[in-house]
Amino acid sequence: MSSKNLVLLVVAHQAYIRHTDDENKYGRENDILFSSISGTYIPLLNMLNGFSERKIGCKISLVLSPTLCSLLVDPVVQGQYVSWLERRIALGKKEVVRCAGDEGLLRNARASLGKAERDLHDFCDVYGMDLVGAFSALSEAGEIELLATCGTYAYLPHYADLPEVLNAQVETGLYAHRRFFNSLPDGFYLPYLGYCSGIENVLRSYGMNYSLVDNHGFFFSSDKIEKGIFAPVRCSKMNPLAFFAQDSDVSGEISAFSMNPCYKDVSDDIGFELPSGDLAEFLPEGAARIPTGFQYRARSSAVYDAEEACRQCAADAEAFVSEKAAKLREAELMLCSEGKNSSASLVCTIPADMLGRNWAEGVDFLSDVIESLSSRQDISVCGCSDILRSMRREKQEIQIASIYPCADTGDGFAENHLDNSNAWMVRYARKMCERMIDISDRFPNDTGLKIRLLNLGAKELLLSQSGEWAEMAHDSDSDDDEASFGEYAASRVEECIKSFIIVYDSLGSNTVSTEWLTNLERKHNLFPWMNFRIFSPKK
Repeated sequence: MSSKNLVLLVVAHQAYIRHTDDENKYGRENDILFSSISGTYIPLLNMLNGFSERKIGCKISLVLSPTLCSLLVDPVVQGQYVSWLERRIALGKKEVVRCAGDEGLLRNARASLGKAERDLHDFCDVYGMDLVGAFSALSEAGEIELLATCGTYAYLPHYADLPEVLNAQVETGLYAHRRFFNSLPDGFYLPYLGYCSGIENVLRSYGMNYSLVDNHGFFFSSDKIEKGIFAPVRCSKMNPLAFFAQDSDVSGEISAFSMNPCYKDVSDDIGFELPSGDLAEFLPEGAARIPTGFQYRARSSAVYDAEEACRQCAADAEAFVSEKAAKLREAELMLCSEGKNSSASLVCTIPADMLGRNWAEGVDFLSDVIESLSSRQDISVCGCSDILRSMRREKQEIQIASIYPCADTGDGFAENHLDNSNAWMVRYARKMCERMIDISDRFPNDTGLKIRLLNLGAKELLLSQSGEWAEMAHDSDSDDDEASFGEYAASRVEECIKSFIIVYDSLGSNTVSTEWLTNLERKHNLFPWMNFRIFSPKK
């Protein structure tokens, strides 16, 4: 293993947005997942399988949240996605005819149509509609390293004083990981890298070997962290869990690359530009306009040139690799000069929405980065578990140091998850937590309808804690695409609260509407193995 290690970690999360009753009404919401499948997950699988066939020796790490996996394995959602693609293919055929008089537009229309047709072929014929199984196969083959994460991607520091809630989120995430991937991971990814003191004990109690934090968790430590972000630390002698710090520059660097004028403008979509009559077969009357995937302009407003974008991608990837190589080289020299004979490691976390959905060329960029790194002898692309094994073999000690409370959202402390737009969500969620802990202890051995009620209450509580709702509600008046979902996020949390209240009251009155219970179980059908006792106080 090289003395300089680079970890490329792709983080993919999706809130549990599943609407099967009125697809037209919730077209925008469903489109979040479907556009991510086409823009990110299928291209990512194609890239990884291509590297596997060529035996490229670079192993990336990947987080696939339990709610995302629940949607990807859902047969109803899979059918919706196929229908989503078929509508785009039908639209694309009309677009090829409409754009016949403009060579540049025609070239892009054909490319977009071809992409939709390939996605349908890959999804149905290559992967058999089982993207989770495809990622699992890559993990079993040792091509990628999978990390677990919380059951519904909750921001854990908000519940730091409720250990039962921390246990429930971690346990749900780990059980889901085992069900989806038939394995137990070494690492656990804290949602939004939200850390506060005590979380390390919860993670270690479930057998985790490492996790990650934002870099200022190291920088603001009350202890002097000798190797900075270039080596892991432990929080105590009694707890062997290792924490790696991410390179926080990565997100800004990738965002800056994505704004190059030659890259495709993903917001300039014919779904928002053409008259509704031209979209009649694709967009039912009265339905909200949504992206079609047919985007013909670059960010410069010129007609998009795929070849120019490809060349720029390669240049940006080379610049990214050069910057990381220089940072690792400088760290290695610094450690050697101080007499610390150890390897230097750097963790780069990449949000999955930057690889396709928000940056059309994102997966191509990542592919070029890996291609560039594979040709270098001085840097090893590996997982955090590989680094820890190497350190054990070489008998390198891991420094013990405290970690400052931190996150990688907001200004580093997740203040955007607790402001005047979403604080009410946390307040209600915490009260629901207290009641769930209480009823899980009061009804430990009940059967029949009560068990179903308790399990449903646990699921509704977990869903209400999803960090995605707070993100959507934050700054909902801005022009940001995600912020426009503020009202939807509020309605989802309110639905969870009302459902939990019905569960709580039904347990108290010993009566329940079986029709209501069955309908909600079908609507929120994630985690069918849910056991409410995960919220029980540990004896």
